[in-house]
Amino acid sequence: MMQDQLRDEEHFSSKKIDWDVWKKIFSLMKPLKKYVILALVTVALLATADVVYPYITKFAIDDLIRPNINIVENGGSPDLSKINILIIFFIGFMILQAVSVYLFIIFAGKIQTELAFNIRKKAFKHLQELPFSYYDRTRVGWIMARMTSDSRNLSEILSWGFIDLAWGLFLIIILTVFMFVINFKLALTVLAVLPALVLVSIFFRKYILKAYRSIRKVNSKITGAFNEGITGAITTKTLVLEAENYDEFDQLTADMRQQSIKAHILQGLYFPSMLFIISIGVSLVYLVGGNMVSMDSSTALEIGTLYLFTNYVWQFFEPVNNVANIYARFQQAQASAERIVSLIETELEIKDTDEVIEKYGTVFDYNLENFEPLLGDVEFRNVDFKYNVGEKVLTDFNLQVKAGETIALVGHTGAGKTTIINLISRFYEPTSGQILIDGKDYKERSLGWLHSNLGYVLQTPHLFSGSVMENIRYGKLDATDEEVIQAAKAVEAHEFIMKFEKAYDTECGEGGSRLSVGQKQLVSFARAILSDPKILILDEATSSVDTETEQVIQIAIHKLLENRTSFIVAHRLSTIVQSDRILVLENGKVIEEGSHQELIDRKGYYYKLYTNQYSEDMLK
Repeated sequence: MMQDQLRDEEHFSSKKIDWDVWKKIFSLMKPLKKYVILALVTVALLATADVVYPYITKFAIDDLIRPNINIVENGGSPDLSKINILIIFFIGFMILQAVSVYLFIIFAGKIQTELAFNIRKKAFKHLQELPFSYYDRTRVGWIMARMTSDSRNLSEILSWGFIDLAWGLFLIIILTVFMFVINFKLALTVLAVLPALVLVSIFFRKYILKAYRSIRKVNSKITGAFNEGITGAITTKTLVLEAENYDEFDQLTADMRQQSIKAHILQGLYFPSMLFIISIGVSLVYLVGGNMVSMDSSTALEIGTLYLFTNYVWQFFEPVNNVANIYARFQQAQASAERIVSLIETELEIKDTDEVIEKYGTVFDYNLENFEPLLGDVEFRNVDFKYNVGEKVLTDFNLQVKAGETIALVGHTGAGKTTIINLISRFYEPTSGQILIDGKDYKERSLGWLHSNLGYVLQTPHLFSGSVMENIRYGKLDATDEEVIQAAKAVEAHEFIMKFEKAYDTECGEGGSRLSVGQKQLVSFARAILSDPKILILDEATSSVDTETEQVIQIAIHKLLENRTSFIVAHRLSTIVQSDRILVLENGKVIEEGSHQELIDRKGYYYKLYTNQYSEDMLK
């Protein structure tokens, strides 16, 4: 797992911005078009305010303060009428700016929240449609990271980051226009330092970003070392590897320290370099502007204008720095964007045809009126199957099961038991051949139709966070409380549930953590019997419980199997004695078939398995 993480980090650490990927991410903002436009308008107002604010000071110096100084020097009384107007204007201006800031924060926050919601909703919906094979080959941690950190990173960069970028560009454009309108010569003087600002910013940002990428890679190794050190503590001690592990970890932290120092040095050089260039710009403005101030009075530069341009030189620094920062953040978010797109665009390997969807609907919108009743006949006809990697698991596999028949699947690990039930459930589809339900290829009916008639009880059943009542009701969402209780009674679950302080209102905890394995199994049985499936699959339902609990579960299983087609993957052979047929599998082929007594009488492979297990149970 640690190596996978490092490979991901290595892969994305050299990525440049891929605009095709970002176009797909930007498309998720279409529903937020109104808020994006409103945010851009408020940002444009803020950028304009940032430019106008020092102009107010320039106006005060040139049109109010200096004239009044001259009046006072000549013995007159100062004219305060314009100052009062300026104060009123300034207060109004500040109120307008405050409202713009408020609206900007509201709109940006709305974009971030809604965008994260849209990304997660779209990704989660697609996850519901993806086949079982996707979850087989994809780490849970990878999926969780896409739904949490990656969606958060993208929503932040596309809200605050994008708007910061817009503010920087607006400010640069408005500053440039203002300066050329006020004084063409000084505007050219200020812009003379702009190329140097941009080049220095790009240069340092490139190497700072590279340094922080190195830090992230080393940090991944340190995280992996922490994880291995904790999870493998017993092994480390028994193999006396403490010194070796410490030396390895010490080297990693030394690398981390070296890369961090390098990043801090670059960061430390960046800002002084920018300040130095800005200081040169200010000096040039003083040089050129100072000469213009001392010129003939008809063309002389006013003091306020000189102040204004020195202020604008400093103002150029922040947007240029912002644009460079946002570009770097877009590069950093590139990996998140690619991973989100890869998830959303993962092709559905198992999906209904357009004709099937038109008749039966989708898993999110059923056409229940078109769902035919399922009787329970199941047939494998010349089925071949292989996973993406590896040899064939099933070759020319044939099986006919009549409605209401109970079939037990027996065999060692890798014999094909789980593959058969996964194919019945259409978690996978045959590489070739057909699987027929009630005489019709199950691809001609929808996944929703099949799964609404299918019950699946896992070896380790999964319960959702919520009460016992809610977990059983998942089998039939419109079931009454009485129906839920009757389902629990039918599988011998009612008695232990009533022993809880809150009975059916008892919280199960995440994954059913507050219940024992046997209790979870019985709750899952109650859920299955409430859904009343026509086809039932029990995947080694008693392999993880003690003998006493197994006896209770056996009673529940017998009730579950009544009047439905059932497939049982057996670990404890005592659980399948009453099956109509037992299929003994080896390398994807049926090597023995018959009832329990028939197979015992043959004294073949099943007989050996059963007698060996029976002897072990007796010894226990």
